[in-house]
Amino acid sequence: MAESTHAPANLAAPAPILSVSLLNRLARERLESAFPLCWVAGEISNLTMAASGHAYFSLKDDGAQVRCVMFRNRVQLLGRRLTNGQRVEARVLVTLYEARGDFQLSVENIREAGLGNLYEQFVRLKEKLEREGLFADENKRPLPAFPRRLGVVTSPRAAALRDVLSTLKRRAPHLEIVLYPALVQGSDAPAQIVAALDAASRRRECDVLILCRGGGSLEDLWAFNDEAVARAVRACRVPVVTGIGHETDFTIADFASDRRAATPTAAAELAAPERAVLRDRLSDLREALARRFERYLETCGQRLDRLAHRLVHPGQRIDRQREGLEVLRRRLAAALRRTGALGQTRLARIGQRLRLARPDTQARRARLERLGDRMRGAWIAGRDRKMALLSRLDAGLSHLDPRAVMARGYSLVRDAEGRIVRDSRALEPNVLITVSFHAGRAKARVTQVQP
Repeated sequence: MAESTHAPANLAAPAPILSVSLLNRLARERLESAFPLCWVAGEISNLTMAASGHAYFSLKDDGAQVRCVMFRNRVQLLGRRLTNGQRVEARVLVTLYEARGDFQLSVENIREAGLGNLYEQFVRLKEKLEREGLFADENKRPLPAFPRRLGVVTSPRAAALRDVLSTLKRRAPHLEIVLYPALVQGSDAPAQIVAALDAASRRRECDVLILCRGGGSLEDLWAFNDEAVARAVRACRVPVVTGIGHETDFTIADFASDRRAATPTAAAELAAPERAVLRDRLSDLREALARRFERYLETCGQRLDRLAHRLVHPGQRIDRQREGLEVLRRRLAAALRRTGALGQTRLARIGQRLRLARPDTQARRARLERLGDRMRGAWIAGRDRKMALLSRLDAGLSHLDPRAVMARGYSLVRDAEGRIVRDSRALEPNVLITVSFHAGRAKARVTQVQP
């Protein structure tokens, strides 16, 4: 018998054959969909900065390591150099490099280890003080337009102090500067900053106060995220301008201050107006004042000319007023005559109307007497009719009076509750009854009931 060339029908279909490229792509897609963006902590090692600007390195801990890549556009946003041995926290996407099948992490951002906890502390403190109203805009004080003395709270060795002094020397060399020295970094910095702010508030020798420090990491600027520093800034009786770090750096002290500047230099520019600008403005105001005064003098001269034309001799003015008074007298006399004539005419018309409207009293009196006689006759007739009707009703009531019936020997029986008994079946033996006669009443007990 010849063998069959067809496979048995009950065998399963063979699995699809994948290419290496398809396999790696499916694995990459599965990894990226299974793992969301996450933070991974470790130590940088095997760091290589490629000519393209990409960074290649490994993140390791005591038990394992993983390859990482950070592309150029992400590296440029870091603002600092990566070094081997640096402990960091990286925000990564778990993926697979398809060309070699290498498992790796694509790094989106890198921060120093521990900064995540610091940021959480920063957010919690900011929310707490914001709920208390420490950052409310209505509590912010305006900066003086023309300060005479300016205070600076910072370290005497800080580069920020040199920036502030050079800016003030260039913009406002006439200002007096008072330095309140304090550490701006380290564990002792918050206490010294608070002490400097309290001293400036107590002495009240400055018109505005600058709290400044140069740029640095979040840890370097942490002294300005202290709750005591924020409360001291808000409690200071002198308006406070903060210039801490760079433009992208924000601290709790910035939110508590009256004005926040992006840098120490910007804080100096904000607190002190430029002298050259003030001079130009003063010159403009002087010229504007001179022009206004000149226009005012011209206006006064024109007004004086108009008044001079209106000025006349008192005798002429009296003569004109006398003529005007005579005209008014004649007009008044004519008006009085017209008013008198109109009044007489109106009075005559009213007299005529009164004579026509005078009533005929004799006819009215005769009519009143006739009506009185008719009313007396009608009253007497009505009274007689009512008396006759009353007599008839009285006679009818006399026949219906129950006392008249009882006088003929009848009586009225009531039960114990006072109801009139009309039927003997309503009574029972031994029941008390009351019997009313024409004269008096008696209590009785029923001995026998007969229907």
